[in-house]
Amino acid sequence: MKPYITSQEVIEKQGEGKRTYKFLSEENGCTNGCASGTTLYSSYEFGDCGVHKDQEGFYVLEGEGFAKLDDLVFPIKKGDSFVALPGVAHTIRTKEGCEPVKVFWFHSGV
Repeated sequence: MKPYITSQEVIEKQGEGKRTYKFLSEENGCTNGCASGTTLYSSYEFGDCGVHKDQEGFYVLEGEGFAKLDDLVFPIKKGDSFVALPGVAHTIRTKEGCEPVKVFWFHSGV
């Protein structure tokens, strides 16, 4: 087990052009559900919500849009961060006329 992974290894393993890339996981020594990756949200509509037993943090890398945590909807743009606490339904969408929202996400045990 090696405690790191390169972007080239991620693309070789998961394929090019993916919407979501998972970086760190149990394969790299993460425990208690720890994981990280990136996801690109190009839809102008909110999609299915994620709900997890752990907390998930987000950092916006690109684009402009909206995040939804349960019933709370708020604007997001490059450089913003937010957290979905355990059991909170969450999803993201891109603002019409803007570049897709790309986020770095991470799960951590509670």
